[in-house]
Amino acid sequence: MPLFGELFLSEILKMPILDPKGEELGKLMDIAVVKAEPLPKVDALIAERKNDLFRIPWSTLNLFNKRIIAAKLYNADLFPYDSSDDLLAMRDILDKQIVDVNGVKVVRVNDIKLEGYDSEAILTAVDVGVRGILRRLGFERKGEDFLKVFKTSLPYHLISWNYIQPLHPKLTSIALTVPRQMLSEIHPADIADMIGQVSHHEGAAFLKNLDVDVAAETLSEMSSEAQVEIIKGMETEKASDIIEMMPPDEAADVLGDLPAEKAKEILEHIEKEEAEDIQELLGHEEDTAGGLMTNVFVAYPSDMTVKEAIARFREDAKEIETVYYIYLTDESEKLVGVISLRELLMSEPGTRLSEIMETKVKTVTPEEDEKVVAKIVAKYNLVALPVVDINGVLLGIVTVDDILGRMLPHGAKRK
Repeated sequence: MPLFGELFLSEILKMPILDPKGEELGKLMDIAVVKAEPLPKVDALIAERKNDLFRIPWSTLNLFNKRIIAAKLYNADLFPYDSSDDLLAMRDILDKQIVDVNGVKVVRVNDIKLEGYDSEAILTAVDVGVRGILRRLGFERKGEDFLKVFKTSLPYHLISWNYIQPLHPKLTSIALTVPRQMLSEIHPADIADMIGQVSHHEGAAFLKNLDVDVAAETLSEMSSEAQVEIIKGMETEKASDIIEMMPPDEAADVLGDLPAEKAKEILEHIEKEEAEDIQELLGHEEDTAGGLMTNVFVAYPSDMTVKEAIARFREDAKEIETVYYIYLTDESEKLVGVISLRELLMSEPGTRLSEIMETKVKTVTPEEDEKVVAKIVAKYNLVALPVVDINGVLLGIVTVDDILGRMLPHGAKRK
């Protein structure tokens, strides 16, 4: 077996490759990697001599370790190398970005770990830590010695190759095959941060691999510019699945920023009822109460009892993103009052909602400017403001987070 033990790529780069007589064939400049089981393996070494590159197949090696690399070949056996179709570790993997879900961030591949396995050299992990950087600079040992003074050690930060998706030549970044249970523990805002640090193409690929509900929440956390670019680069069917899972107002915001043709295609793939909710919201100007509101809310008849309302609310709340108040309407769906959840829970079960509702309700019409809406919410300390038509029919609500999302820059909203 040519490789004994384990090593890192940076430890052997530019090492001389010797022929059977101990003469130099060239210096190691890269390694060609191919798919294998259980992990990718080294298929060949790429050597340089006098500015020319040569391919040395793994099968021709006698020794491959930190101290010596020796082949069974002589100079006359070497042929010029064309790298266009190979996946090369130095060229295609080192320094590429990779999503580290454990640290919830995007990191960079600083080194590659190889181990001997069944007469092959396999790639077992990538080093994304400071140790990998120091190793490449030749300061790993000095770094260890320095930290010993402070009675600490230089940590390894390795990501197993088991988590890395299949690679291809000349890629710009690396994606992970991440267990879904691991992603489920990460807040969508953190996933959005990670996606924001890679290209839109890689972001779309990452989003596609998430559960649809997680993908929808993650898309909601992204800036409008990123939302548009990622959805534009995604297949219509997958994009519609994700947008369909978003609250109608957020889905309308995304579709409203897309090219009309792309938005139309996505709407055609969404369930009829959800599509109608979204289209209703798309009919309002963006900087108005109608453009801010969601048409998903809880509204009950005012003659319902507290006990009946609580029983019904337990079912209705499962399908609604956020609930702050219960709105009361008459037979014509006109808004007649509002009850806070606290008031509902504190009241006797047999009490009619009409007996405990607040009738002096602040409202706006769909055409009201968003700045006026924000002033009303701030003045009266509201977390949601109902939107009604000229006849008083309840159309939707504007929540305080909708106002923050529109009025504040994306970065400030996140803070």
